[in-house]
Amino acid sequence: MQSSAINVDVNCIMTNTLISIVGPTAIGKTALSIKLAQHFNADIISADSRQFYKEMNIGTAVPSAEELGGATHHFIQHKSISESYNVGDFERDAINKIEQLHKVHSTVVMVGGSGLYVKAVTKGLDYFPEIDSNIRTELNNRLEKEGIYALQKQLELLDSQAYQSIAIDNPQRVIRALEICIGTRKPYSSFLTNPEKNRKFKTLTIGLNTERSIIYDRINQRVDIMIENGLLEEVKKLIPHRRLNALNTVGYKELFEYYEGNTTLEFAISEIKKNTRRFAKRQLTWFKKDESIDWFDYNTDIKEIINCIENQL
Repeated sequence: MQSSAINVDVNCIMTNTLISIVGPTAIGKTALSIKLAQHFNADIISADSRQFYKEMNIGTAVPSAEELGGATHHFIQHKSISESYNVGDFERDAINKIEQLHKVHSTVVMVGGSGLYVKAVTKGLDYFPEIDSNIRTELNNRLEKEGIYALQKQLELLDSQAYQSIAIDNPQRVIRALEICIGTRKPYSSFLTNPEKNRKFKTLTIGLNTERSIIYDRINQRVDIMIENGLLEEVKKLIPHRRLNALNTVGYKELFEYYEGNTTLEFAISEIKKNTRRFAKRQLTWFKKDESIDWFDYNTDIKEIINCIENQL
């Protein structure tokens, strides 16, 4: 009897699964996550770092009320833009939540295009040595005086791989990569090879993709819809907080420039589309390095994806 009880417990642990859905922005990850959550009777963990903040709704493509009603979601607008919340915090919180959910259901779905946040949950964060704080101070001073372009060019020179894969329009990400390069005299990307952490669940990763032209068309259409749905008004309300790091992101920073009188509205919208397309390209560069991902065209019948997952289970 004792042996049987042990076997049941081991089997239960082995069947705990995280289905992770990745891919470029606007490809249809949210819709797929809800269908899979409904099929597997699972909750959804959001790994989209832009959707953590309650003040940002339209510009971050937060799931609609109808979509949120289709399955139980976690880590959607649970923080304020004024709160400090980083990838390490998310790794801790998400792992705790997944382990709680696995006590009730064997499957949890995670969805998001923030590659570093997905990796934090599925494989664990990489280890970086401590760096002299004076380096970061100097880089922040350069950012103020010279702008982000100068720092981007330096990173491209010191670590072209990191330049191609990180969120290059995010000053804090650029500064973090640069301070590692300068402080260690080694490429930032060379530290992204640490052994994976042991998790109490198995991860199956589904990637959505399609032709680049279709992705870009979908992005352009999404931006137009955001404008129609009130993105201008959303950004205008956030102007007093524009210096916060959470707001230094595509869709907001371009419109801040418009409200400051530095660009026309037409140019600002075109910049949102361009920068979002660049972001999608970086997302694909990041995820394509993971050979464990099962890729599907965004139009693939849901039954085919479910069959792929169930065969692996």
